[in-house]
Amino acid sequence: MAEPPSKPPEKKWLATSVRSAAIGTPRAPVVRPQAKLYAPGGAAPTGAGLDSSRVRANMVARLMTQGLDSEAVRDALLKVERHRFVDSALINQAYEDTSLPIGLGQTISKPSVVARMLALLVAGQTVPMGRLLEIGTGCGYQAAVMGYLAKEVYSIERLKGLHDRARANLRPFQRPNIHLIMGDGHLGYPAGAPYAGIVAAAGGDAIPQAWLDQLAIGGRLVAPCQIGPGQQRLIVVDRTPEGYVKHELEAVLFVPLKSGIA
Repeated sequence: MAEPPSKPPEKKWLATSVRSAAIGTPRAPVVRPQAKLYAPGGAAPTGAGLDSSRVRANMVARLMTQGLDSEAVRDALLKVERHRFVDSALINQAYEDTSLPIGLGQTISKPSVVARMLALLVAGQTVPMGRLLEIGTGCGYQAAVMGYLAKEVYSIERLKGLHDRARANLRPFQRPNIHLIMGDGHLGYPAGAPYAGIVAAAGGDAIPQAWLDQLAIGGRLVAPCQIGPGQQRLIVVDRTPEGYVKHELEAVLFVPLKSGIA
């Protein structure tokens, strides 16, 4: 697990808004990864008892009618077989717009939620982006989708059971640009920073300072955040040369952000 920064600088908020905005493409130095990569080569597995390409296309078509307007996210969703990330008993629900349990009190997010957050993340960017950080690997589905949107994806998970499950789920796809890290998501992953984008699958009382510090200038962060008792909203933060600009969007419901590993 990477060590946290000694004393992160105080964040500088420039503005808040309920509207999102496009951002520029960040430029960041290459960092040698400290996490084991998946072996390159080979093709993604196909089949699993259902015509996944057809039902996956239907799922994405529904998302587009609901407002998905990112071609990059659309194409990425078409390439990732969601049924490979859910329990066999739930496989018939894999392409419905619903969250499903993945164990340890966690869920795989609705396809519409994944699409929404990733569309916000890549808005205005050239895809593939540089390096992305995901907080909360879960079963690995969103990391797999992000792998088609960025040159490198770092995904950190605090629960060993889910970390191991995600590794097993992703191994057959042999995606060399996806790095899985077992660690405390509160701290981000400094070894891979700065990031062109950060996305979180859990919400806390505030955006951790470590995430803001690890965001590249021109980068964007998308995460749920608690704004009151029992109330969460989707927050988008853009880092500019002058500071951070925060956008508060729609109400959401995510699992709580926790620190430590288990």
